[in-house]
Amino acid sequence: MTPTTHVLTTHAAVTAALADSALVPPHPTAPAQGTGIAWLRRTVARFSSGEPHRRRRALVEADLARLEPAALRRAAAAQPDGEVRHRVVRTLAAALGMPDPAAAAEAVAAVAGPYFGAADAPAEAAADEAVAQLLTQLLPDPAAPAEADAADEATLEAAANRIGLLVQACAATTALVESAAATATAPAPATAESAPAPLARVLRETPPVAEMRRVATRPTRVAGQEIAAGDTVRLDLAAANRTHPVPLTFGAPPRVCPGRAHALALAEGLLDRPRTPFARLHDEAAPLLLPNAWDYASAALLAEHGFRAVGTTSLGVAAAAGLPDGAAATAEETLALARRLGRGSFLFSVDAEGGFSDDPQEVAELAVRLYEAGAAGVNLEDGRPDGTLAPAALHAAKIAAVRSAAPALFVNARTDTYWLGRDQEETATRLAQYEQAGADGVFVPGLADPAAIAALTATLTVPLNILHTPTGPTLPTLTALGVRRVSLGSLLYRTALSAALTTATAIRNALPPEPTPLPYAQVQALANP
Repeated sequence: MTPTTHVLTTHAAVTAALADSALVPPHPTAPAQGTGIAWLRRTVARFSSGEPHRRRRALVEADLARLEPAALRRAAAAQPDGEVRHRVVRTLAAALGMPDPAAAAEAVAAVAGPYFGAADAPAEAAADEAVAQLLTQLLPDPAAPAEADAADEATLEAAANRIGLLVQACAATTALVESAAATATAPAPATAESAPAPLARVLRETPPVAEMRRVATRPTRVAGQEIAAGDTVRLDLAAANRTHPVPLTFGAPPRVCPGRAHALALAEGLLDRPRTPFARLHDEAAPLLLPNAWDYASAALLAEHGFRAVGTTSLGVAAAAGLPDGAAATAEETLALARRLGRGSFLFSVDAEGGFSDDPQEVAELAVRLYEAGAAGVNLEDGRPDGTLAPAALHAAKIAAVRSAAPALFVNARTDTYWLGRDQEETATRLAQYEQAGADGVFVPGLADPAAIAALTATLTVPLNILHTPTGPTLPTLTALGVRRVSLGSLLYRTALSAALTTATAIRNALPPEPTPLPYAQVQALANP
């Protein structure tokens, strides 16, 4: 029976196919002699399945685990001008410790076409020679190409998968950078150069990998289609992205590209987008722990004790003014606090509820005033005073308006699906729309399930912010899950109220007050820097 080719074009169908263990990448059929391009294709994780794939993917993951994405971003930004593909490979080869990154870039460029199956005989011969050149840089005892076969099998397999990593970065990351650079956001301030589009939008609209292919190793059923053993399945990622906000360029859980974070970091570095000091705090190995203040003294105290940035708490601001939180009633109080905090030398982000308006232009005008007051960031939520969620398109419009009006302001887009306990299945799609609108980070208060957190970090292109809860995951656990920012919300304000009540009650009951208060002079110094 002649094998059938099936084409899957919807997000649900492609996601199901990626999760189906019966569907595997096509295996190379060309005979592999020596250590040329045919050998490389037969030895890398991309073109294998089963136990060989698991073993080879582990090799790639081990290499990537040694590379900090933030360091890659900085190294890519420092690369000299030249072809994007050469800059990508030079950065990655240098990070992997290869002795001649420039030569590696030239060789990888020669390998890329034949690696993906598009080459004539001369190109195949050139790729064979380039693979041999790369092996001389990767083998423990650099050998002449003719001697490479003498290396033990495990060492060669590790070297092959490192070459595969470089080749895939050369192709996919280059395409991502070129697409992002060609797509400008609009409108941009008249004094600013045209800025690249958010990577999240590029990944959805012009994915660097538009299609994947799979072959069925046994009969299976996907999206209502019966697929026989030996059938080919084409996964049309570009079409699937048009039907759903969450792009599938890097796959989907449980099969996500292990180099996803590194590819995004390389792309951001090569695009050389301006990064504010506050934005850079989200790039470090450990998440930014953001305590939330409610007045100048609490913010100054936290900054004095080593917290490099503080947020504000809308509950603290509202309660101090005798107003309800989340009711769009504290716009003036929020702006007044921002102006007071702007007197200090610390970085701060403002909790602005939903922007105190459903008019995106009014929200943008508030954001400009906050930025002019000294704010480094703003938090905008989609929860409404009546306990419902704002339409995702409306919230995305607010984000886009703020991004256009105040491009240097870090926009943290919050969804209240978990906080309000409703429409939790929309969380990923809402966050995708918000980051595609230009959000610099996204926030899901109330989310504490490690598996759900990991699923989000596997698809987001911007930092994920989680609200700390005493019974939730610890900071080290959140770090391992890929969370880049942890907020304390109203915890400190509520703790301060509790301490005040405890102290007053103890004195009334003739008991020693606890905890020990700060000295008067210290507080006076905080308030008068």
